[in-house]
Order: sequence, then structure tokens, then C-alpha cells
Amino acid sequence: MDALNGLMDGFATALTPMNLLYACIGVILGTAVGVLPGIGPAMTVALLLPITYNVEPASAFIMFAGIYYGGMYGGSTTSILLNTPGESSSVITALEGNKMAKAGRAAQALATAAIGSFVAGSIGTALLVAFAPSIANLAVKLGAPSYFAIMLLALVAVTAVLGASKLRGFIALFLGLAIGLVGIDGLTGQNRLTLGIPLLSDGIDIVVIAVAIFAIGEALWVAAHLRRRPVEVIPVGRPWMGKEDWKRSWMPWLRGTAYGFPFGALPAGGAELPTFLSYVTERKLAKKPEEFGHGAIEGVAGPEAANNASAAGTLVPMLSLGLPTNATAAVMLAAMTGYGIQPGPALFEEHGDLVWALIASLFIGNLLLLVLNLPLAPLWAKLLRTPRPYLYAGILFFASLGAYAVNLQWFDLALLLFFGLLGLLMRRFGLPTLPLIIGVILGPRLEIQLRQALQLGEGQWSTLFSEPVAVIVYVVIVLLFAAPYLTRLVRRTPQEA
Repeated sequence: MDALNGLMDGFATALTPMNLLYACIGVILGTAVGVLPGIGPAMTVALLLPITYNVEPASAFIMFAGIYYGGMYGGSTTSILLNTPGESSSVITALEGNKMAKAGRAAQALATAAIGSFVAGSIGTALLVAFAPSIANLAVKLGAPSYFAIMLLALVAVTAVLGASKLRGFIALFLGLAIGLVGIDGLTGQNRLTLGIPLLSDGIDIVVIAVAIFAIGEALWVAAHLRRRPVEVIPVGRPWMGKEDWKRSWMPWLRGTAYGFPFGALPAGGAELPTFLSYVTERKLAKKPEEFGHGAIEGVAGPEAANNASAAGTLVPMLSLGLPTNATAAVMLAAMTGYGIQPGPALFEEHGDLVWALIASLFIGNLLLLVLNLPLAPLWAKLLRTPRPYLYAGILFFASLGAYAVNLQWFDLALLLFFGLLGLLMRRFGLPTLPLIIGVILGPRLEIQLRQALQLGEGQWSTLFSEPVAVIVYVVIVLLFAAPYLTRLVRRTPQEA
């Protein structure tokens, strides 16, 4: 009842005209910056920090929450329409969303992304209200062995999306793992694969790689074939989701939420891993698996739901423990400190009015996102009717702007071109792009968790099996490897009898 009373007080604060205005500003700003590759919600919140110090803390954090959720949705818009992820968490959405757009179903893809974001965000925020303390305690208890096992499971799951050729898929995966090694070793301080270039010491930003592989690679591929084929006008299609679209989307929304919220609450979680696992799950459970790779709506609905549910989950350790799990949460914590607010276990007691106003604003921001973006889905879809030379010129401009904005270094533009050419070559030789991206994202995290686990166990490999969650995950991995062989055995047995 205390949580419910606190939430009601939070709504009373968040629904004042001034705070509603800040929520609208945050949602609009977040959506706008989410559309621009590389200029994510973390950077926007950071840029607005000096301005908001003269604003009441509750109003500032309501606006920051709107930016956070708006950025999540804005990244999916360009992923679907232009194959240009605005955020690393929107990479998975581009796989099926852009195929849907090219098939004249952009409005349906945008609509299922908007509704899925609303459903998952609302459920995730409700779970935040109900289970924040217990989930935070569980997240703290998990050690490096469990995190390593979970990430290893994700890499094993990559085999489900390696494409027609397993060899080409593994080549792409190991390319991604190699790119993830570039930079300074976090434990020894040694440079790895930097080729003597100081600017590579911090590693290569995932947004630069994703934008290069997807957007620049696609633009170069289209340019290479533009004169060989007549210009195609991509049809807009009907403006709203049909009955079949709703039928195929509602379960992926719920499953994506179930993935996103717990991973958002984990210190090593984030949105990339649950969006990928959601995609793999929907591909496995789909009644029409042949549509995956050609524009399956489940491949948009599930990952988008996981993306927004993880945003709600991120606030669990941030508010309960003062533990940021991503860049946006870290900037918001910095803002709290700037206001003289100490995040941690005592936050709910000492600043309960601020916390509950922030949580209430998440419900409001979700609704505002739906109201603003759902009617705009057909309008956004018409963007695809732009002649391709102009469209891809715009993509190159915004991709370059986004890559430069990541670190404000010309070197990132050179990396963008290099990895864009790599993306072109991957398309030319039929290498799937997703395993490379997953390798870049998970490779460094996997290595850190493995080395931390081995350090804690003084080099004993048995440490990796020292936690119950890790053992359960390893059992799941073994079952995944054994499942195809067991299935073949079961099919052969009746025939032999």
C-alpha cells in the first residue's frame, strides 16, 4: 500500500501543467535525437544538464525520463525506415523492420514498434513499482560467473541467425569479436589491435560500427546497383495494423517485456542482449519462420518491447542502489548529485516525492509517445517515397553527423567509411551482419566477466560453475546443442521400428 500511495502522490506531482509541459518537451526531444544516429538520450541529457540546474528537481527528472523513452523509440524509426539504427539497442529492429518497410509495410512496422513500446514500458514501470527492492537485491547477488554464463548463452543463440551458411555466419561472428578487442585491456592496461593509433585506445564505438555496417554499407550497395535496375518506388501500403498483425504481435510484446525488464535491472544487462534474445525467441517460435529475413512483424514487436522494458528495468538499480547500468542512467545520477541528492537505498525515504514523481512520469511519457507517434506512422512511412538518390544522400549526411557527434573526432568519420566498405563487402560475399554486431557488443563484456570470475577463483575454472544461476544456464546451453541431435534420433526411431 505504501508503494501505491507513493505512486498516487507522484501522479499528483507529475500531472501539474508545468510538469506535463516538461514531459512533452522530453518526449519530443528524445524522439528527435533518437532519429539521429549516435546522438542518443545520454548525450542529450548531458547537454541539457547545465540548463536544468535552475529548474525544480522533479521537473528536470520528468523531462530526462521523457528524453530516455523518446530516444528509445526514435532510434527504432530510422532503423525501420532507413536501416540506420539511432541507438545500439535498435540494431535488432533494423533486421526485420527495414525489410517490412521495403515491402510496403513501414506503417505496420512503426505502429507495432510504438504500441509494443507503450505496452512494455507500461508493464515495466508497473513492475518497477511492485518489485524494485527484490529485483535489485537479486541483481546484486549475481556474480561474474552468472553474467559470463548468460552472455555465453547469447553467443550460442547467435547460431540461430547465422544465415544459410554456418561458415559465413561464424566468420562474421569472429570478425565482430576481433573488433571488440580493439582498445586498452581493462585489466592490464595494454593496447590491443590499436595499430599504434592513439585514437583507437578507447575502442570503437558500437554506434559508429552499427551505422557504418547497416546504413553506409546499404547506401554503397544501392549506389553500386542503381544504374543496373530501374528505380523502384517503395509502396507505402495501408496505414494501420490489420487483424493479422495484431494477432501476431501481442505475444511477442509480452515475451519481449519478460526479457527486457530483468536484463535492464542487471548491472551488466542493458538493452542489446534482451532485444537479441527476443529476436531469437520469436524466430524459434514463429508459425511462419520463413518470413524472418524478409520482414516478419514478430521480429519488430518483440525486440522493441524488450528495448523499452529494459529502460524501465534500468531504473531499478539506479533508484534503489545508486548503480547505473547504462550511460543515460549514469548522467541522471550525476544530475541527482548536482541537486545534492544522494542516490542509494535511502533515496525512497529521503526523497520519496521526487522518486514517485519520476516513476509516475514514465507512465505519462509512454502514453505521450503513443499519442504522438502512432498517428505519425503513415506520415513517416511516406518518407520512403523520396527518390533513392536523395534518400541515401540524406542517410549519408545524418550517418556522418551522428558518427562525428559520438566523440567529435574526424577519426570516427574515417572509421565510418572503413566499416561502411566492410558492410559493402559483407553484402557482396553473403556474410550476415547481425553476428558481427553481436560479437562487437558482447565480446568485451564476455571477456571482462570471464576474467573477473577467474580472478575471484584464483584461476580455477571450477569457479565458472560456482553459482546456481550459472549452472542452470549451462544446462540450457547443453540442451540447445543437444536438441537437434535428439530431434533427429526421435524422428528415426519410429521409422526403424
